[in-house]
Amino acid sequence: MTGLHHMLVHFPVGFWALATLMILVGAVSQGRLAEIARTALLPVLILSLIGALAAIVTGFLVWPWQANLYSPLARNHILMSLWSLGLWTLITVLVWRAGEATFQHIRRWGLVFLALLGGALFAITGTLGGHLAGAPTAFSRLLGALGWNVYTTFYMPTWMLAVMVLVGLGCAWLGLSAYRRPRLPARIKNRVTIS
Repeated sequence: MTGLHHMLVHFPVGFWALATLMILVGAVSQGRLAEIARTALLPVLILSLIGALAAIVTGFLVWPWQANLYSPLARNHILMSLWSLGLWTLITVLVWRAGEATFQHIRRWGLVFLALLGGALFAITGTLGGHLAGAPTAFSRLLGALGWNVYTTFYMPTWMLAVMVLVGLGCAWLGLSAYRRPRLPARIKNRVTIS
């Protein structure tokens, strides 16, 4: 089962990396390539979620639950994989529900932020999985330099908690300000833009 898990984790990682690139191309450029990236994004996101679910299920079958819950490194790996799945599920729902509107105006930068955050989460997940497999990477040293010991359970540096609170407050402010902004009916908006 370990080999199957190692094989399956490459699907969400590859698709999420591709989706991140597609979001960046769709958000910062114009033309045919950007249009193709925006159009093909949803199928790539759906395939990535299917691959992630398969990888997580086989990951839970690799070792008994007692072993997974005893090891701080395994707990961190499970936590990061579930956070990655949750964030990419959110991105998938946003793209599915809003379609092309996710790439318009300021929403595109919110999508870019979520994609970069999702990329960081799956990179950390893969790094922790590499540690479990006995193959640590240079990215682990970067995490250590940022103050995170990957062998400590659920530890996050204090500065990162402060950043998360600030980002959360900023997102709440943006959401409330967009919600309170008066919206013009379509017939009035058309008259305003034509004049």
